[in-house]
Amino acid sequence: MKKRAIPFSSPRLGRKEFRAVHRVLKSGWLTTGGENRLFEEEFAGHTGAAHALSVNSATSALHLILEALEVGVNDWVITTPYTFTASSEVLRYLGAHPLFVDIDETGNIDPREIEKVLKENEKSSQPKSIKAILPVHLAGLACDMNRIMEISRQYSLPVVEDCAHAFPVQYPLESEGKEKYLGTIGAGGAFSFYANKTITTGEGGMVTVNREDLKKRISLMRLHGIDRDVWNRYSSSAGHLSWQYDIKAPGFKYNLTNFQAAIGRIQLKKAVSMKKDRTEQALRYNEAFKGIPGLETPPVGDDHAWHIYMLRLNLNELSLGRDEFIKELYDRGINCSVHYRPLHMMSYYRDTYSFQNKDYPRSRELYERTLSLPLYSGLKKRDQSRVIKAVIETAERFGSKT
Repeated sequence: MKKRAIPFSSPRLGRKEFRAVHRVLKSGWLTTGGENRLFEEEFAGHTGAAHALSVNSATSALHLILEALEVGVNDWVITTPYTFTASSEVLRYLGAHPLFVDIDETGNIDPREIEKVLKENEKSSQPKSIKAILPVHLAGLACDMNRIMEISRQYSLPVVEDCAHAFPVQYPLESEGKEKYLGTIGAGGAFSFYANKTITTGEGGMVTVNREDLKKRISLMRLHGIDRDVWNRYSSSAGHLSWQYDIKAPGFKYNLTNFQAAIGRIQLKKAVSMKKDRTEQALRYNEAFKGIPGLETPPVGDDHAWHIYMLRLNLNELSLGRDEFIKELYDRGINCSVHYRPLHMMSYYRDTYSFQNKDYPRSRELYERTLSLPLYSGLKKRDQSRVIKAVIETAERFGSKT
């Protein structure tokens, strides 16, 4: 009998989430409301951010932060091609451009390449208007934020952290002599609560900022540029003039619903225990694959959210490629994924900016030999053992090019 397929990812939801949704449905208040306020307060409290603002995705979170920082037409933002498209597409919303730099051995943006690009831009006869640095904490592993923040200070460039993979992760920030949560180190942080993320609301996200001016602008722009949100206008304490509001700017429709926030509050309480579960699974993978020819385990770091387990193949020791390796696992009921095909290889970015596949060689090389294995809180040990067995047997079966 064919064995049950093991999913690549699965959210960990329980009775508390169902009860939270039921409570909101019974209240009759479905859109942005009281649950959002509580979720924001609790998220800010967890991370130590001065302000947390709930939104409908990490994409909108990035867009709002960059807009508040006045990134605009023909500006450039330094970021990585080794990421999901959202990190760069938000720049195009604003008429700005991604200035890609390659990754280091961790898969994260290389601070040496950031500095190199900035020095070259200073010497250029036609310098680009570089307005920010946007690092992506890939798979839940922190970028080298100490070096990135040094560069930020040297060149007076704000840092916007893409934390879609990286909650909850703490980082030892040398300039302040303490650990800080990712998303609170730069000018702003963008978090994702998509269905496969470390905590989920189905769809959703959060902005973290410490500056009051950024908080005010993002609060305004996340809901049509209206100066009073619907909770302030129509809750029971709003009074008979609740319908009155002003439009201060042409904003966006980026708000999170009340029942999504209710789910998020429950998930937030589970965040640490779910991270512990994923970490144990990742270390179990690392131990199992250690020393296996053809397999290379991902970097661990001081702290890691382990949103994704990105196994690296040493293709010079295997007689099949990455895609064929994934097919072998799929045929054994193991669902995998790939993170990511670099953006400079995607047709939109390739055609718009005249990129070639050979550009950003470290990104291309890592992409060509990386696959992501099932990893999520609630993955049963027996199922992970099936994954481990399938990976090792595939590596051994195709373990030579002879």
